This record gives sequence, C-alpha cells and structure tokens, in this order.
Amino acid sequence: MANSGKVKGQTACEYCNNFVWDEEDEQYYCEMDMDEDDYVRLVTGHYSECPYFVNGDEYKVVRHQM
Repeated sequence: MANSGKVKGQTACEYCNNFVWDEEDEQYYCEMDMDEDDYVRLVTGHYSECPYFVNGDEYKVVRHQM
C-alpha cells in the first residue's frame, strides 16, 4: 500500500529503507505491502512504532564499531 509521511513513535519514515522516492509522482512512498487493516492500525496510533521499519542508515554498523 502506498502512503507517504511520518509514523508516530520512535521511528520516522524518512529513515526507513522502505520509504522510497517515486520520480514519476515526485513524492515518497512506503514500499511495504500492507493490508488495509495494518495500515489503519499504523496511522491511528495502535502501534507505538512502525513494525515494518528497516533502518536505511548504511553507516550504523561502522559508527557502532568506532
């Protein structure tokens, strides 16, 4: 399901690996394939953080090793 924006809680969509830029529409979309029930739970605040969040920070491991 395509959606854009932020998710309340500790995880923000712009840091998620599933949040990608669509050049045709010129906006970001979540690539996660959610059903309608999961999407409603996510946007209504049922989850304290997004269960589909995948950190897109490639340097996280490097900073941890320093």
